[in-house]
Amino acid sequence: MNDEQLIAAARAAAAQSYSPYSNFPVGAALLFGDGSVVTGTNIENASYGLGLCAETVAVSKAMADGVRGGLVKVAVTGPGEEPITPCGRCRQVLNELASLGGTDPEILCVGPKETHRVSLSALLPYAFGPASLT
Repeated sequence: MNDEQLIAAARAAAAQSYSPYSNFPVGAALLFGDGSVVTGTNIENASYGLGLCAETVAVSKAMADGVRGGLVKVAVTGPGEEPITPCGRCRQVLNELASLGGTDPEILCVGPKETHRVSLSALLPYAFGPASLT
């Protein structure tokens, strides 16, 4: 899968967003080493703190299906004028999954006109993960 296809998958996921409060639909697509892709979208809640980010939904779907590690690339899209990056919580959730396979996935932070490419380790330096507990 090329980057454009991964970004298209994230945009398709964003189209399924439930974001009536923020009107800020976000989509995420996770690419794994075996070529599989898992998508997620943000899901808001009237009790604002209970909302779920697109990346967290995608990681939860992957983990629920037994995927443990192998994360190589993530695309995140949103409606703003600038490329969107995963929030701090999502960086941590992505790090947990990546740590299980010993990967440092490339994150495609997608905007309407440009895409920023950055490693997860650059977004979350000195990350706390499974190895931190030993």
